[in-house]
Amino acid sequence: MKLHASTLGAGAIEVVFLHGLFGQGKNWTTIARGISDLATSHLLDLPNHGRSPWTETFTLDDQTDAVAAWFGRFRHPVAVVGHSLGGKVAMRLALRFPQLVERLMVVDISPVTSELDSGFAPLIEAMRAVDLGSLVSRAAADEQMAPRVPDPVVRGFLLQNLRRQEEGWRWACNLELLGDSLSEIGSWPRIDAAYPGTVYWVSGRRSHYVRPEHRAVMRDLFPKVVTVGIKDAGHWVHSEAPEAFTATLRHFLTVPTG
Repeated sequence: MKLHASTLGAGAIEVVFLHGLFGQGKNWTTIARGISDLATSHLLDLPNHGRSPWTETFTLDDQTDAVAAWFGRFRHPVAVVGHSLGGKVAMRLALRFPQLVERLMVVDISPVTSELDSGFAPLIEAMRAVDLGSLVSRAAADEQMAPRVPDPVVRGFLLQNLRRQEEGWRWACNLELLGDSLSEIGSWPRIDAAYPGTVYWVSGRRSHYVRPEHRAVMRDLFPKVVTVGIKDAGHWVHSEAPEAFTATLRHFLTVPTG
């Protein structure tokens, strides 16, 4: 599978960013620009998202296998940053293919089963309800989604997936598969491994995806974990508090390992 990625910056450190559900690699653009003097950032579209290919089924380890194959372009292990779904893929990448990951930052997700239906099911319903056949503009799609998704910021995030082609409008993400796979996306299949490298576990203080009761399992899997909480941020830490997140990221990328 040939995954799509864009590259920003020319710094000596190589870092790969993995986005969350319904995101795209370009969601990391502001953060990548903020470290462009320090790092070369690779903004990857996960399978079934952005410009990457779609799959017929979804499992976390199938997603991880596809990402691991893409990592074959590097001659040495690199830093990996993953948010939400991308954080779960990044954790499983480090645990299953530790030779690929020089250090790991997990952003606002835990290695436990997450209940996604209450948060994401209404968003999926709103996206599915858009009448693509009669759609004349992105603004019209925004108007159709507004009753179900009143937050304009969330609508804007979702509408990044809407593209116009010669045959009409379509969702760039594999909406049907992802919508039908929420239980698998939120899962955490058992894995008997431990990653020995440096791990930063960054969460928004207003988020519920990282809880005190998750710390024990996180430390079992990642013994060198450093926990960082960012105030005034929820689940989308890097977009809600970009300056604080970038400062944390710069420290993460330069702290000595070993």
